[in-house]
Amino acid sequence: MQADKELDTSGLNCPLPILKAKKALAELNSGQLLKVIATDPSSSRDFQAFARQTGHELVAQESLGDKLVHWLRRR
Repeated sequence: MQADKELDTSGLNCPLPILKAKKALAELNSGQLLKVIATDPSSSRDFQAFARQTGHELVAQESLGDKLVHWLRRR
């Protein structure tokens, strides 16, 4: 997948990855893709809830070693 914007929140704990993603999504146009890299283990659950609550699409989540990658499409 090709991200329109990439955000590295490595080392940050909840709720900072979500807050930074919310700000980054606001800078994108509808349909654009945001890639968020996180290290907080609870970020997977947090991004699932964030997508449900905001209407943004959680396209994919993947684990790459100690990094978690979340792909969000702006509504």
